[in-house]
Amino acid sequence: MGGGAHGDPIAVVTRRIASQSFVDHFTALGTARSNESIDVTARISSIVTAIRFREGQRVRTGDVLVTLESRQESASLSLAEAQEKQAENQFARSRTLAATRAVSAADLEQLEANLMVARAQVRGAKARLDTLSVKAPFAGTVGLRKVSLGDLVGPETVITTLDDTSLIKLEFGMPESYITDLKPGQQITAESSVFPGRRFTGTVASLDTRVDAATRSITVIATVPNDDNQLKPGMFLTVSLEKKRDDVLLIPEEALVPREGRQYVFLVEDGKAIEREVSLGGRAPGLAEVRTGLEAGAVVITEGTQRVRNGSAVQVAPTS
Repeated sequence: MGGGAHGDPIAVVTRRIASQSFVDHFTALGTARSNESIDVTARISSIVTAIRFREGQRVRTGDVLVTLESRQESASLSLAEAQEKQAENQFARSRTLAATRAVSAADLEQLEANLMVARAQVRGAKARLDTLSVKAPFAGTVGLRKVSLGDLVGPETVITTLDDTSLIKLEFGMPESYITDLKPGQQITAESSVFPGRRFTGTVASLDTRVDAATRSITVIATVPNDDNQLKPGMFLTVSLEKKRDDVLLIPEEALVPREGRQYVFLVEDGKAIEREVSLGGRAPGLAEVRTGLEAGAVVITEGTQRVRNGSAVQVAPTS
């Protein structure tokens, strides 16, 4: 007959648990995004008169990509500038005459107001003319050209694309159980099947403020330098994160006794087996992290858990 609380002690093998350092490993599938990305469009409808970029060209902030028909706007600016010059001359002459009271103060104020209106009209004409030069809002690489000279384009017409890929944003999801283990600034590595053996390094930039109710995961954005422009938007990469923690309790997996969806271990106290429920965290080969239920220094049964019950008398077998 097997031993028990009222029989011979059951032979068991134990291990004393000590806290140690532990490195969490997380992996996920991420999608590469541009640091900045737009469809280049015109703000108003007009005819394309010049295309000033090449497909795949690197451009700087403010570079003109496309020029649109501007004869009417140029004429409007010339008229506004002429009216401004006339208003300036009238105000200058009247200000001189006002010193001799040949022009009333009210007339001088009206002429000054006219000058301010003329200057505003010049600024408006310049702004309208500027809308006919489609410029790059940030430095990046232009994509395929989708218009030709003479095309009528408008706000709904995609002229080309512009991507800043000097920095790649990796978007990936992590289970909600890992939320407390993710922090901005945490280092990540990424690998792509396109570049076997190469590891790209980056850092966690931000986490979504919400957990997806359907997938129970949170979206994470990491940034990866892309100075050699090898990574392209839309690529899939395997993302790996590591986090070192101290004072972690690890027990052998064979010490665990699963029952009804819960995990238990048996401790040895005063020659008896004492059942204790535990909650688990990370895993390592052959080991499981115990987050609650045990303390450092506890002696757990690693062999013989199938034969013991709570309160069973046990005999700790010597280990070689």
